[in-house]
Amino acid sequence: MTINNNNYLKLVLIHIGIGGIVYFLPFLAKILTILIFVCSVLILIKTRNKNNEALYLAAYIVGVEVFLRMTGGMIFNEYGKYSVMIYMLIGMVYSGFSKNAIIYWLFIVLLIPGIVVSTVTLSYEANLRKAIAFNISGPVCLGVASVYCYRRQITKQQLLNLLPAFSLPIVTVITYLFLYTPSIRDVVTGTQSNFETSGGFGPNQVSTILGLGTFLFFAQFLLNSTTRKIQIINISLTLLAAYRGIVTFSRGGMFTGCAMILLLIIIVYFMLNKNGKSKMSVIFIFSLVATLGVWTYSSYQTSGLIDKRYANEDALGRQKQSKLSGREDLIKTEIQMFVDHPFLGIGVGKNKEYRQELTGIELATHNEITRMLAEHGLLGVIGLLILFITPLTLYLDNKHHFLLLSFFAFWLLTINHAAMRMAAPAFVYALTLLKVYPDEKTVVHRE
Repeated sequence: MTINNNNYLKLVLIHIGIGGIVYFLPFLAKILTILIFVCSVLILIKTRNKNNEALYLAAYIVGVEVFLRMTGGMIFNEYGKYSVMIYMLIGMVYSGFSKNAIIYWLFIVLLIPGIVVSTVTLSYEANLRKAIAFNISGPVCLGVASVYCYRRQITKQQLLNLLPAFSLPIVTVITYLFLYTPSIRDVVTGTQSNFETSGGFGPNQVSTILGLGTFLFFAQFLLNSTTRKIQIINISLTLLAAYRGIVTFSRGGMFTGCAMILLLIIIVYFMLNKNGKSKMSVIFIFSLVATLGVWTYSSYQTSGLIDKRYANEDALGRQKQSKLSGREDLIKTEIQMFVDHPFLGIGVGKNKEYRQELTGIELATHNEITRMLAEHGLLGVIGLLILFITPLTLYLDNKHHFLLLSFFAFWLLTINHAAMRMAAPAFVYALTLLKVYPDEKTVVHRE
């Protein structure tokens, strides 16, 4: 599945058109949701996953998930994660998986006791299915995608071909946001996360996907643009994604995108010869100037309120008590839950109820690390160790995977401020496990 320079512009324009059509005809969002899933399954059955079509289709779902959520297209809340799991499972039926992926089967098994505990600990008033699915679908999605990706062999070019599959739906998100809120000045009145600039949807999730989009468009500009026209398109989309991400007033996604870009620049720099390093230095300086330009424009459009937001100040310039928008309290209570129930945890989905009993705060988790500790106890600790250690160990023998550390950073930073509400952190994490080779000749397809 290759997206070449000849059709890239056409695909960008098509995805701009999708954003515009759904904005004016919202009922089409649900039709689009069904169409994407049905067509994806048919493609997998027809191709028998000969060229890892499951990866590209899952990447597309990750990119389009937030758009479908903000437009009311989701048939059910976990559509994105379930779709990724289904694609991965179908892919494994046709092209198998590594025997050494047993470590991620173990990760999935470690999640089961927490589910069993929750059937006992959750209150009678709680919707058992929803409470469990909301909290466990992300880790299970990560586990299934990781089994599929573990040491799966692809080439550098195939890895680069994933980037448009990820990013084209984000063009649709950007288009919809500009139509939904053409004037930022009219809707920004404070320094809190802004739903109006986020398409009427959760700023945290919109910022997350736009931060990822900023990285993806920049990576394409740097590594996957063979003509000046394509370079201009990708750098323009990078700046647009960054601008719309900044004005959501949700900081996590944009910090994550910047960290990913910085890691990519460093890794590519040390892979280049002397002449290449000189060019990379110019690109780095250009990136800094472009970042300053986007920030200055964002500051102008928000009358300086975005500066106060990132300085952790309110609209009057007073320092806010919380540096993490109140997430510290959620983290503290989840650590306390782990201390109180260290072995098997309190059960999947119980943390919201338990927190309300402890503090009166009725909020779901924002941090996947402390949620794993609270709800799974020591089994959660083992699961987290698997997730942390495995990709970094594989990187020692996977230096051609130049996106590995950026993808790992996205997963780690995202689960610390947005948990795993979206499919993005689960699937992007799994991509760190791919075995990347420099050319086609070295790749063998497993039976």
